[in-house]
Amino acid sequence: MNVPVKRVEAAPEAAPRTSTPLHEVPGTEVKTQAASAEVPKPPKRKRRVLMLSVPLILALGGGYVWLTGGRYVTTDNAYVHQPIVSISPDVSGRIVEVEVIENQVVAAGTPIFKMDPEPFRIALDEADAALALARLSVGQLRASYATAEAQLAAVEHIKEVQSREFDRQKTLTGRGIASAATLDQATTAVYTANSNVKLAQAGVAAAAAALGGNPEIETDAFPSVRSALAQRATAQRDLSKVTVVAPVAGNVSQIDSLNIGYYVTPNTSVASIVQSTSTWIEANYKETQLETLKIGQPVEVEIDAYPGVTLQGTVESFGAATGSQFSLIPAQNATGNWVKVVQRLSIRIGVTPDAAHPLRDGMSANVAIDTGFTRLDKLK
Repeated sequence: MNVPVKRVEAAPEAAPRTSTPLHEVPGTEVKTQAASAEVPKPPKRKRRVLMLSVPLILALGGGYVWLTGGRYVTTDNAYVHQPIVSISPDVSGRIVEVEVIENQVVAAGTPIFKMDPEPFRIALDEADAALALARLSVGQLRASYATAEAQLAAVEHIKEVQSREFDRQKTLTGRGIASAATLDQATTAVYTANSNVKLAQAGVAAAAAALGGNPEIETDAFPSVRSALAQRATAQRDLSKVTVVAPVAGNVSQIDSLNIGYYVTPNTSVASIVQSTSTWIEANYKETQLETLKIGQPVEVEIDAYPGVTLQGTVESFGAATGSQFSLIPAQNATGNWVKVVQRLSIRIGVTPDAAHPLRDGMSANVAIDTGFTRLDKLK
């Protein structure tokens, strides 16, 4: 059996694929040209001008700012200061009353605390007794002086009598009426009278000397009486000092350590009063900033405790020396390892108070002193 054979004809070969350039593809030529027109390349000259102009503008702007600046000389090394008065008793004693509390606002003369007054009353009584005794002694001295004068007057009278008797006996003896023995007795009596007068005169002088050489001196002007008066005044003063009062108006501080029964001694600080009615700013400026600063220039003060609040002030004075010169051990710059350090000078600035923003001693501040002209004004 013959099986028919099927002939398979080969498929014609595919035409070779060729890539057509993009610009030869219909419609693509227009798109490429449009893209080239949208992103043009800047010329090199414009790029150079731009690169030079930006730094130049920045330099000119910075120079303008620098020239127009320098009017305000500032520092943040500034602090609020108020007088702090130390309270200490003038006498020793034990505290029996404390009249105030911590941070209390007091007026001048307000009682702070009181000590036991009994020992001082006793001392005053003793001073009164000593004064009375001194005045009594002056009275006795006056009596002694009067007695001495009376004795002098008596012996002078006796002397006159004895002198006349001596003259009479001498005359009688010369006539032979009286004996020589009688004349001798009269002579002895005269000598005795003269001696008694001299002794009485010495007694009067001694009595006057006891009265300070001035018998007419007032009793309270006598030295011993004056001494007694001074002792009494001291005792009276000590008694008045048992109550310690505020010397100035302000806020009481550090009073918590005082308790009833606590024994205090003179010149020992037991509390303090911050005098808030007197306030100033102490600004420590570098010595290189002092060229244009003068007394009377206006000042703007910003307190760290009150952000955004500006207080007005005035330059009042400049420190007499830099802060390093007031240190306990000033620097000795004569050594070989000397390094120059910029020093700071303290400037006192009076500040106008603001009741809405009370200042406290030690607060930090930023200070700007208005010199009134800029760097550009200096160049003119």
